[in-house]
Amino acid sequence: MSDLTAKFQKLSLSSLESPTTQFGELSDEQNALQSQWLTLSKRFPETFKEFNENLKSKTYLLGNAPSEADVVAFGRALPLLKKFESKDYAANRHVIRWADLIQNTLVDVPDSEKVVVDFSVELPREIKEKPKKESKEAAAPKEASKEAKKEKSKKDDKPRGKPDEETLKKLREEAAKAKKEKKAKAQADQQKKAAEVVPPNPGMIDFRVGFIQKAIKHPDADSLYVSTIECGDEEGPRTVCSGLVKHFPLEALQERYVVVVANLKPVNMRGVKSTAMVLCGSDDEHVEFVEPPAGSKAGDKVFFEGFDSTPEKQLNPKKKIWEQVQPGFSTNDQLEVIFKQEGKPDAKLTNKNGDIFKVASITNANVR
Repeated sequence: MSDLTAKFQKLSLSSLESPTTQFGELSDEQNALQSQWLTLSKRFPETFKEFNENLKSKTYLLGNAPSEADVVAFGRALPLLKKFESKDYAANRHVIRWADLIQNTLVDVPDSEKVVVDFSVELPREIKEKPKKESKEAAAPKEASKEAKKEKSKKDDKPRGKPDEETLKKLREEAAKAKKEKKAKAQADQQKKAAEVVPPNPGMIDFRVGFIQKAIKHPDADSLYVSTIECGDEEGPRTVCSGLVKHFPLEALQERYVVVVANLKPVNMRGVKSTAMVLCGSDDEHVEFVEPPAGSKAGDKVFFEGFDSTPEKQLNPKKKIWEQVQPGFSTNDQLEVIFKQEGKPDAKLTNKNGDIFKVASITNANVR
């Protein structure tokens, strides 16, 4: 596979219509789309059918222009494609069409390794099967059944006379018993829910080490940076918007480790979806990054002492967990990030190795 990938680097870009969108700068939307395609192609052959279906209306993976995603996905698909016979063409027609285009226009593949496509094979037309209409004969019994139910309902609605006292007494007792059982069940459910309620605490928040791969100015917001941050997710890096333009030059956000809050609800910030938040300490005049200790890696779990629990998958905005807990985040005289608790010792921000996280110079900072 590595040899084949090396051959794919021998590309001729002179024939491509827009080289700036191929192997060069990609927009945030293109980066996200490319990541989806690469993740899908990693799971071949399990996802091959889905891959073929997604290519139904596309010339290249990112649209009308080729990209690095086409090259990498082609390399992963090639071993499977070379095994195809004519009987496999119909179910995989879109991926075969795409692969033939890539190997003949974008990638320098030796003839001995190319996918051999038999263009003489006649493929049946793709037809979306329509739901069958019910015949009149099949509908007739249903109509008859409906009429029978109506007649029965009419008969049931007819008064049947007043029940005797013994029957009325029994009905009252059954109704009282059902009401009592319903009330007892409601009380038990309420007590169970009250027992399960856990007060908001830092253990619910997903703190992680993140690595900023690259940051740019937001195209539509002067106060925002848009960063691509590796947070240890299988899906790949996250896109994060930060209002740090007036506090840091753009160079300060390039290729550096930070701490991120990874389970806030994603928000759209001037057209860009932000899926995390960079943790900083601040006072009235300054803002500083919370610095991970030496040896940290992207995705490392970060937590406050005594709160090493499984965080919420995503914080529910209605429960105001972040809003209730964050006011307790600060820094002490040693510049260590802490969680202040009434009547308890301060809990320091740490990792599994017991390392401490700090800011550069701000004591008693507002950490958020």
